[in-house]
Amino acid sequence: METTTAGIHALAELDLAEYDRLVAALYDAALDSRLWHIPMEQLRDLFAANYVTLILRIPDQSDAGLMIVAGDVEGEGKVTYLTYPHTSTPFINQPVDKVFTVDDLMSEKDWRESSYYQHWCGPKGVYHVMGVDIATPDSGKLRFRITRPESAPRFSARDRALCELILPHLRRALNMHNQLDRSQSMGALYSQAISRLSVATIVLDESGRVLQQNAVAQEILAGADGLKLVGGRLEASYPSDNRELQRLVRNAFARQGKESPAIAEAVSIARPSGQVSLVVVVESVPSLEWAESKGQPAVVVYIRDAVGKSLTSTTVAKQLFNLTPAETALCLELANGLSLEEAAEALNIRRNTARAHLRAIFSKTGVRRQTELVRIMLNSVMAVGQADGQAPRLRAG
Repeated sequence: METTTAGIHALAELDLAEYDRLVAALYDAALDSRLWHIPMEQLRDLFAANYVTLILRIPDQSDAGLMIVAGDVEGEGKVTYLTYPHTSTPFINQPVDKVFTVDDLMSEKDWRESSYYQHWCGPKGVYHVMGVDIATPDSGKLRFRITRPESAPRFSARDRALCELILPHLRRALNMHNQLDRSQSMGALYSQAISRLSVATIVLDESGRVLQQNAVAQEILAGADGLKLVGGRLEASYPSDNRELQRLVRNAFARQGKESPAIAEAVSIARPSGQVSLVVVVESVPSLEWAESKGQPAVVVYIRDAVGKSLTSTTVAKQLFNLTPAETALCLELANGLSLEEAAEALNIRRNTARAHLRAIFSKTGVRRQTELVRIMLNSVMAVGQADGQAPRLRAG
């Protein structure tokens, strides 16, 4: 007969305040992986266990699995790789979301004689084992294990009920963490791709202060040639340009949080150096905030510097067009706006050598003019490949 939720609560005999602290710690850890040691230690205390283990990923070939462990081990409480004998464990292929103990699976004699116990559990003081394989919507199957030494009591019906009570929150916390991690990873990839396209991005909060800027933006602002930071706020060098820039920013603030589609506005910013003007696009950041908050992204500013150098990957360029290293180097200099003669000087090669490289490049890429070569270089996917030896990064403004 299936136990009701109320019956599980009654059987678990868990203090409500303690339960609230544990659930809160699980969801805090879902938002910040550095906090997993807190609920893991709470679980260890709650079950009077010597080890509590979350096996996040079993190994394919090696003997190291990705896991979090509370107990006397190296890397305790952190997401780390630890030895995991997945080929010899008797706990494989368990029904998902069903709490089990060693006693459910085998006799005491079989457990003591198993190679898993003799080689792994016994030497670490592990005798009593309770666990559950947790099915998550997007992250596959995760393994939760609680252990005690032989001198401790066996896991009781109350312990099972307690584990069942915690299981839904543990599942949700793990799934939330994986979804957030995936979202953050994709965001980082998009940010890096934008940087490699030589597009500067600056994020402003609701007061106009700079929250974030990528590597390209840092370089532009450091030069203070057209755009600069004044008191943590973005300003243009010339008053007329600055008035227009601030108007666009105010318009974006006014649209922030509204359900209407984002509207991007653009302005050309003159540069005191006489270089080609910077092209600036301003738009609001869509917000799903349910409560008023401060210091959140409100506006994003995109800047394109026509004379800035590309962060294109030489490796991707070679793979796309089957170019030699010398031909690739010449292509990249031409894509950065240099003439053939200027590129030859920058690469410290003779002009005749540069012309010979250019003829070979034309043959391999199927183009006939230098302008056409630059166009296909800038418009190809090579522009979003990881730049060699460079890792674009964001920093707080």
